[in-house]
Amino acid sequence: MPELTRNFDADEFKQYYFLKEELKDFCRAEGLKVSGSKEDLENRIVHYLETGEKLKEVSVSHHSNENSSEITLTSRLGENFKCSEDKREFFEKEIGKGFKFKVKFQKWLKSNPDKTYGDAVDAYYEIQSSKEKTEIGRQFQYNQYIRDFFEDNEDKSLDDAIKCWKYKKGLKGHNRYEKSDLEILI
Repeated sequence: MPELTRNFDADEFKQYYFLKEELKDFCRAEGLKVSGSKEDLENRIVHYLETGEKLKEVSVSHHSNENSSEITLTSRLGENFKCSEDKREFFEKEIGKGFKFKVKFQKWLKSNPDKTYGDAVDAYYEIQSSKEKTEIGRQFQYNQYIRDFFEDNEDKSLDDAIKCWKYKKGLKGHNRYEKSDLEILI
């Protein structure tokens, strides 16, 4: 796989898979902002490669009294819910040490600002008992690849899946699992 440089064309950049750390390194080297999600970094880099200019980004700060007060079962979740350490501690106290801020639960929290933390605890248990697969976000290509690999190859190991993933991400084009990726294991 080629090294990411400013000589990349934006369309060519989109054809390859880069680790978040590689994207951050590029942004640092080019004087671009390095914070945000992997998708934020990719958008910033595409804009830079297309225009040669830094993306103008507006920083918005959301302060709320709800974030600074004690959390109880009757506290409202509020707008712009953020998964912070005090909230993790609250959920661990209510649910147990096995609590995790999984994607489906995070989406529920962010889309229900008028619900209470008590409602959130109930929703957590409901989500945990659901057998429905969680949708994997576009930015988590590795996770999607590994899931698809094992759906097609129950007899293979995680090492096999990772070898196939490393091979696939080094190729130009999409990073979705295909049966032909198994050729690397032969």
